[in-house]
Amino acid sequence: MALKPTLAKGTRDFGPLQVVKRNYIMDTMKNVFQTYGFMPLETPAMENLTTLEGKYGTEGDQLLFRILNSGDYLNALKEHTDSILADESKDPTFAPTPSGRLIDLDAKAALPFISEKGLRYDLTVPFARFITMHRHEITWPFKRYQIQPVWRADRPQKGRYREFWQCDADIAGSESLVCESDLIHIYHDVYTQLGMSEYILKLSNRKVLAGIAQVVHSEAALGTISVAIDKLDKVGTESVQHELLQKGFTDEQCNNLFGILSISGSNAEKLTQLESVLSASEIGLKGINELREVLTSCEDVNVVIDFSLARGLTYYTGCIVEVVYTKGSLKSSIGGGGRYDNLTGIFGMPGVSGVGISFGLDRIYDIMDELSMFPSQLQATGTRVLVCAMSADAMKSGMDAVKKLRAASVPAELYPDVKKLGKQLDYANALKIPFAIIIGENEIQTGEYTLKNLNEGTQQSLIIEHIISQLKS
Repeated sequence: MALKPTLAKGTRDFGPLQVVKRNYIMDTMKNVFQTYGFMPLETPAMENLTTLEGKYGTEGDQLLFRILNSGDYLNALKEHTDSILADESKDPTFAPTPSGRLIDLDAKAALPFISEKGLRYDLTVPFARFITMHRHEITWPFKRYQIQPVWRADRPQKGRYREFWQCDADIAGSESLVCESDLIHIYHDVYTQLGMSEYILKLSNRKVLAGIAQVVHSEAALGTISVAIDKLDKVGTESVQHELLQKGFTDEQCNNLFGILSISGSNAEKLTQLESVLSASEIGLKGINELREVLTSCEDVNVVIDFSLARGLTYYTGCIVEVVYTKGSLKSSIGGGGRYDNLTGIFGMPGVSGVGISFGLDRIYDIMDELSMFPSQLQATGTRVLVCAMSADAMKSGMDAVKKLRAASVPAELYPDVKKLGKQLDYANALKIPFAIIIGENEIQTGEYTLKNLNEGTQQSLIIEHIISQLKS
């Protein structure tokens, strides 16, 4: 029985036209990145788990794809436990563990024997590792863009995949809020050029969230609050309040928190109201001032202050952003990022501040595809002309014609089989190839080939040099 081909859950194939459309998105991003002075970077698909673990919070760590060690890793684990057991058995008081086994080895202790590497969860942590390892080769501030796939062991659903691409732009080595302004304008330029102007760019600040945590509970509760309210859009207020109550918050504290998060009005009015609430919080007021400075330089962008924006990743320390598209069935996040002041410190390189953003390529593609936003001229092949040979002798002339066309930088291909003209033109029409050169016995004798415009249905007889000149013009 033949094996039925399947895909791993949360992954997808991309056909030729899909790849062309995705490249259109990525090329648009690259052009904008380069306009703002960003340089390209690539890092390996796999990283050491010591690089990845502990950077994304408890929930993020649970979504890491871990790679099994090569070789007989179970035997290595057995040798390790046997060694411990041999040492323990020398003790006259040696006895089985409470579970009844001679030795209990928890998952954390066993993991290095089973897995030492994992697939990258995002591009930011590998970027931090890179700049730490190459600190003496880098010109500071270092501005890089990176477009590569990442993997998360999440539950697959519409618009959410286990393998997906991120398109990142980061600036390391500067604390200036000019960096935040540049990145917000990059979002604006990319989405405008893609025709996706119906977006909302949400802006908040971790310092503001720290001030809110101080007022509501304590600054130590910042992590708990951030992780909880990061789910507000997905699960609603009631579920978030239940989670906070489970973690020791009181009803009054929850009500105070949701009261602050519901502050409304213009951006300026929201900040003024929050300033009154956080008047006793130095860090909260600093966050408000940072937001005001960024807003001043981004008046031409659709920015909305949203205090419920938390982005649960633990490494953010300043401004945080998230872009949500408002049209179509997905209405989901298509980008996000923020300031991180301490990320490289965990790699032994303190004092490097950075800020970065990420584009959700797969969600952008899904939205553009659903709303028919791709340019109509995009096609799976770049071939401009198909050479159709009507006989074996014509095939020789066709090969010569294709060589001349390609030498003149005209994308061309020769239909590889001698078949009826209709069959060959069906191939050209299916791939939206705009021109065909037809070579039969008459064309061989006269030296003039038939150039057919497949879009207009017109044709003319020309020598190959004139065909090349016409196709190039």
